[in-house]
Amino acid sequence: MDHYTTQWNYPAAIRTGVGRIDELAEACQSLGMKAPLLITDPGLAALPMVEAALTSCRAAGLRVACFSGIKANPNGANVSDGCDAFRAGDHDGVIAFGGGSALDAAKAVALMANQRKDLSLWALEDVGDNWRNADPAGIVPVVAVPTTAGTGSEVGRASVITDSEAEVKRIIFHPGMVPQSVILDPALTVGLPASVTAATGMDALSHNLEAWCSPLYHPMAEGIAAEGIRLVRDFLPRAVADGQDLEARQQMLTASMMGATAFQRGLGGMHALAHPLGALYDAHHGMLNAILMPYVLRANASAIGEQSVRLTRYLGLAQPGTSTLIDWVLDLRESLGIPHTLSALNIDIAQAERVARMAAEDPSGGTNPIPYGAADYQRIFVAAVEGRL
Repeated sequence: MDHYTTQWNYPAAIRTGVGRIDELAEACQSLGMKAPLLITDPGLAALPMVEAALTSCRAAGLRVACFSGIKANPNGANVSDGCDAFRAGDHDGVIAFGGGSALDAAKAVALMANQRKDLSLWALEDVGDNWRNADPAGIVPVVAVPTTAGTGSEVGRASVITDSEAEVKRIIFHPGMVPQSVILDPALTVGLPASVTAATGMDALSHNLEAWCSPLYHPMAEGIAAEGIRLVRDFLPRAVADGQDLEARQQMLTASMMGATAFQRGLGGMHALAHPLGALYDAHHGMLNAILMPYVLRANASAIGEQSVRLTRYLGLAQPGTSTLIDWVLDLRESLGIPHTLSALNIDIAQAERVARMAAEDPSGGTNPIPYGAADYQRIFVAAVEGRL
């Protein structure tokens, strides 16, 4: 596991608080950037916050441009197009601006733009020591500016990119993909619709919760996960109820970052299923995790009793245990307007065998509390489609 202990482990600087976006140009300059490429999605590119960021960077003397060809579940073509834009503009760094999709794609562009031409993005899939195929000197610096509180990609060493030809999501990993500077400004998230706030917030919960349930020994990640779950419990309902609640928005950005830090301990069945479903149905990743959550917890119940007791006690819930934990998740989802079944996302069981096979092959499942095969994942998936908990 030596690739988890290199000099690239964490961002050098995290700037937190309202108004810290005004320090974007300074953050770029501190990393030696003179001509950064701001990478975002089309929806954000049309908003004043992106234009304001570009204007402030230009006022500081930076030769900045914007690339917005990123879809909701970014694919290899998005990354390739971003690399072309990076090289065509003679850029020297990346501003990753947006939700998890934009951040993941931007990090992948920063990884690939200056690599040798014959190196495929898929050659850096997180399998074995594939990351060593990349030249670390070719990775350009990244300033990450998340505008949603969910994936925590701003502190992650990986990107989830869809291989459209194979119809599968692949985890691209390199220790050097961690952004060197992060700006967590809650004011950038106040315009999120309540439904997106809920779905991304539940994604943050899934990261913390699966990290908590992982069987691996990592007490620091375990402690971070427990506190991340508490922050979601206390602040996600507030952020959904009042999008202008800056304290709730800030705390959810923190919970999101904590989840991505904690899941170095591992993920599990929620993500093992969410990844193929996202690739096949182009559904929102956070919403998929939110719906799958109680079904996977129920399936794992025989292996997470002790963890559930400790977590429910930490959260101050009555009658500590797995059933109480699942009930809390169900109540939280209902209060946020999260649907109970995958069928609400127009997902049926027609591809159940394929989904199950892909889930069994997904690396996220390697740290599920119970090792699952395709037949196990098929049962969980069908139950989540049909609403049988």
